[in-house]
Amino acid sequence: MWFFLVLNWIMHSLKGCFCLKKSRHLLETHDTLASETCFSVNDVEALYILYKRLSRSIIDDGLIHKEVFVQALFSCSHRQNLFADRLFDVFDVKRNGIIEFGEFVRSLSIFHPKAPQQDKITFAFKVYDLKNTGYIERDEVKDMVLAILEESKLTLANDTIEAMVHKTIEEADLNGDGRIDPKEWKELVRRYPSLINNMTLPYLEEVTVLFPCFVITSKVRDSQLVFGN
Repeated sequence: MWFFLVLNWIMHSLKGCFCLKKSRHLLETHDTLASETCFSVNDVEALYILYKRLSRSIIDDGLIHKEVFVQALFSCSHRQNLFADRLFDVFDVKRNGIIEFGEFVRSLSIFHPKAPQQDKITFAFKVYDLKNTGYIERDEVKDMVLAILEESKLTLANDTIEAMVHKTIEEADLNGDGRIDPKEWKELVRRYPSLINNMTLPYLEEVTVLFPCFVITSKVRDSQLVFGN
């Protein structure tokens, strides 16, 4: 797979001495990113090679556009759903339609095994807050259920889907306003930790050693709520 080949290329480039020439300013940038994330400086350098390679794949402007992001990071999935677009939006902190290198590294760091759980909870909430209202609303829960069912190639009756949505809202909505706020989401995750299982990618601890097929798709179907028992 193309993305895996790129990662192999990164690993090969890092064997022996690291020969990529960088300016003093770029090295300082890598140091800064390493100090602000769970990655080492070497990890950041490997991610920089990957970032530059990705940024040239469609539009050679040194930036990652949505088309590049979806093609590369979701290349292991034959389908694309709202999670692909939504994840791009959350990575795109400046909301300028591109993912800059700093955004790329800082966002990936949240998926690192050593990243604080609160960061993972907050990031997951942003992904599921599809309309950026500060709440996960009923129609957003339904959209997520439908998207994951589509990704799983499952078809359920509308009554069953509505029951899933109702159960999720009923379980999470502690103040009875019909939506899930960040505090309620945090409490929900405390009771159902599997809700953020997809927020940890173990191989990010070994970026410069082995980087298998990179897929960031929702695994919420493994939870005990929406797709639960």
